[in-house]
Parts: sequence; C-alpha cells; structure tokens
Amino acid sequence: MGPENACHLILLQFQSLCAILAFLAQVAHFLLSVFCTPLRTHASLQLEIAALRHQLSVYERGRTRPRIAPAARLLWAFLARWWGSWRRALWFVQPRTVTAWQQKRFRDYWRALSESGLVGRPKISPELRNLIKRMWKANPTWGSTRIVGELRTLGIHVAKSTGERYRPRYRAPPSSTWKTFLNQHVKDLVAIDFFFVPTVQCRVLFVFIALAHDRRRVLHFKVTEHPTAQRTAQQLVEAFPFDTAPRYLLRDGDGIYNGEKVQQRIESLSIDEVVTAPASPWQNAYVERVIGSIRREMLNHVIVLNECRLKRLLSRYKDYYHHWRTHRSLDMDAPHGRPFYSVESSNVIEFPAVHGLHHYYPPKAA
Repeated sequence: MGPENACHLILLQFQSLCAILAFLAQVAHFLLSVFCTPLRTHASLQLEIAALRHQLSVYERGRTRPRIAPAARLLWAFLARWWGSWRRALWFVQPRTVTAWQQKRFRDYWRALSESGLVGRPKISPELRNLIKRMWKANPTWGSTRIVGELRTLGIHVAKSTGERYRPRYRAPPSSTWKTFLNQHVKDLVAIDFFFVPTVQCRVLFVFIALAHDRRRVLHFKVTEHPTAQRTAQQLVEAFPFDTAPRYLLRDGDGIYNGEKVQQRIESLSIDEVVTAPASPWQNAYVERVIGSIRREMLNHVIVLNECRLKRLLSRYKDYYHHWRTHRSLDMDAPHGRPFYSVESSNVIEFPAVHGLHHYYPPKAA
C-alpha cells in the first residue's frame, strides 16, 4: 500500500471517528433531556412547549430549509427503530426522509470503501486481449481452463473468467421467441433468483426466491448473509418437496448455480435448466417483477435491522401477496384466488397488512 493510500485510509478513519463522536453527543444530549424533564416544574415545561411550537410555526412559514447535521440524522434513524411513536414527534422532516437517510448512509458507507484507493484486479493489456482472442479463434474446441493453462506456461497468470470474457461469440441457429416458449411451458416452469437487501448495520443480506409462473405464486424464499452452492442446493429441495418439482427451471447465469452440489440436486429432481443470456433480466421477467414489487411496496419503506426482521417482513408480505394483492395478468385476481362480491361501499371494512403498509377490504359479515 503506497503512502497516499495510507493517508487516505487514515483520513477516512478520522472522519468516521468524528461522526461517531458527534452521534454519541446527540444521543447523550437527548437522554439527558429525557431524564431531566421529570425534575422540572409543570409551568416551565408548558412555557418551553409554547416556545418550541412558536418556533415551528415560524419555520413552517419560512422558505429556507434548515441544514441537518449527519449526527442528527443518525439519531433519528436510531429513534425510528426503538420508538414506535416517532412519526408524531417529527416536524422538520417527513417520515420517509428518515428512511432515505438510512439508505444514503448505506450508499455512502460502501462508496467510501470502494473509493479508498486500494488496488484491485490489474488491467488486461491490449496485447494480452488479442493473444487470448487469437487462441480462441485458432482452437475453437478448447475450453477456458485450457486457455488459462496455456497462458500459464508462458508465465502469464489470468483468471478463468478473463479467458471466458474474450471468447468469441458465434451465431446460434434460429429459435422461437421467449414469449412463445413461456406460453407453451408456463404451467411447468419455475423461476429462481437472488436479490440483496441492505441492513441498518450496512451489511448485505441475500434472499433466494422461487416463483411459479402459472399463478405467480411464491413457492419459497430464504434469507442468508452468506449464499453458497451447498445452501442453494438445499433450498431447491425445500422449494420442491416430494413430487412437486417442475419440468423446467428458469435461472440466470450466476456462477453459484454451476456448483457441483446444485447440479447434482437439479439432476436428482429430474429438472431441465433454462439459462438466460448474460445481462438479459427481461428473459426472466416474472421473477424480476416480483422482486421489483417487493422493493417498491415494502423494502423501500422500512429499515431492515437484521435477518430475523427481514424474514418476518417477507412472511407478512407473502401472505398479503398470495391472498389479497391483485395482478393484471390474472384478470385482477390474487395468486391463491379471492372471491368477488357485489356490495355497497358502506358495507366494506378495512384491515391492515404488512404492518400497515397495505390494506385489504372484505365486506362486512351478514
């Protein structure tokens, strides 16, 4: 590590220490106010409340927005987790702003790590790229492992993925469109995918999801911080118990599915894999739309604390999704089917779902 990188890391550590000290000062001031309030007289508290309300009214009439320090944002993100009535006490920003602060803190944390100046994988020179392409063209039956081994004999060490990247792409024979294929095999097709969820500790949790195409049913989901091929193989067994395995399994080209454990499990279940093209999420559109719905309708409005919290949220959303959420592709019906009524608007009651983020409206009992 060079001296410039070392100085940059020291500066980042110093900035983090200053932010932590400012946050602790905010917390200490807040706790001191909480513990000292019972010692004050009732008249003094009423006068202070009146003065604060007057300041808030003046602020609401003003046009300029106050500048909020990062420590104050951390304090409100902490209160949003442990204080259930924090929305009623919030005046100078909206509740969704507190959630946006946490998301921005997560982005800034990982951006600071990626911009720390540490040297990553070395760049490939144009001469080496041309050499790899010439080897592929002259030896079309070789694999990437053979290419890497040949380069190693020349004293050139590259990864297997580098050899795959510069492999020439040949035209495939004509085929039917993906829409035709999906319509023909929709009842025997299940799609799987991973998506990530950031937590309040700036960690990343991965969610495995399996979706049946016929009624858009979420067959299985699993949350983990360390996805591996062995765990993925176990999730396939849990997603398709007994004789419920589909005929086709639609997935992307993630390397975790190419592990020996996963391939053995897929073969034992007698499933044919359908792998989408690289960088083509539209070929696995159904599961991508479900992941987008989970983000837009739930994850973008909450702060995930840990793995257990995310599991509870996904379980609540799965129940709401299957029994009450309507889909245009299902003629505005739910995946598990919901009855249709003909009642007056005055005979409808409201029930909350997913911790109040959504609601459903059944008719009143006769």
